[in-house]
Amino acid sequence: MESLKGRDLLSVADLTAAEIQLLLRLAGDLKRGSVDLRCPRKVLGLLFQKASTRTRVSFSTAMYQLGGQVIDLNASVTQISRGEPTIDTARVLDRYLDVLAIRTFAQSELVKFAEYASIPVINALTDLEHPCQILADLLTIQENFDALEGLTLVYLGDGNNMAHSLMLGCAKVGMNVIVATPADYQPDLAVTQQAIAIAGDRSQVTLTQDAQAAVSQAQVLYTDVWASMGQEDSASDRIPIFQPYQINTALLKQADKDAIVLHCLPAHREEEISNEVIEGPQSRIWDQAENRLHAQKALLAALLGVA
Repeated sequence: MESLKGRDLLSVADLTAAEIQLLLRLAGDLKRGSVDLRCPRKVLGLLFQKASTRTRVSFSTAMYQLGGQVIDLNASVTQISRGEPTIDTARVLDRYLDVLAIRTFAQSELVKFAEYASIPVINALTDLEHPCQILADLLTIQENFDALEGLTLVYLGDGNNMAHSLMLGCAKVGMNVIVATPADYQPDLAVTQQAIAIAGDRSQVTLTQDAQAAVSQAQVLYTDVWASMGQEDSASDRIPIFQPYQINTALLKQADKDAIVLHCLPAHREEEISNEVIEGPQSRIWDQAENRLHAQKALLAALLGVA
């Protein structure tokens, strides 16, 4: 874990395959209670410009369980809302905090913050990526299948930040990933090319418009809302376009018989996922949500140098 001490996590691509496996192992140990780590007097700042339930609560709980403190920096009541430059805010918070998790819109804003702050900066979601979610996802998959390498994950829906981080994360650990989206909603080309380069000859990264063919023999089916935060105005227009990509009982039957279903939440039931599937025996969505706590606790411990 020494290699992670003091580091930023802006993208899942920042981590090596070995570092991901170390974090997953530590997260599993923390979940089982076989290790007890402490970072008293350390302070985590949460600077969120987007709504959050799981990320906010799991990061806060993780830091409290490590013996540290949390300051929730609501952007609307800080000087950021009045136009204070990012570089000024970054340099000031750097003097107060030990680690900072940021949820914002533009990845460039996050990168600039990290450039001007010496403390670890964590991507708690941008429009481009959601790396902390992927750590929890991989932990959940590993709990169900033991080994990650060689498994196939199919992501269905919008080629958004979740699709990006899943492509990168799966490529890192040797999983095949198929992203099934409508033609006009494919993932970012640069991220796709990056994931393909990371996968090399260990695994495959595939884009398709055919949801039915994509899920054949898949061990993991994954979806997200069809309109991300900031896209609410187009939500109703997207429903007929994305309907063929809904994870429902009929689609699930075409996957591997032992396939599991994941969703990063919040879910719009009967849109991207049917109520029957989200509440069904192959759903691992609540385990996945719990694992946000354990994965982020492991990440905080590693970045703060107590793991």
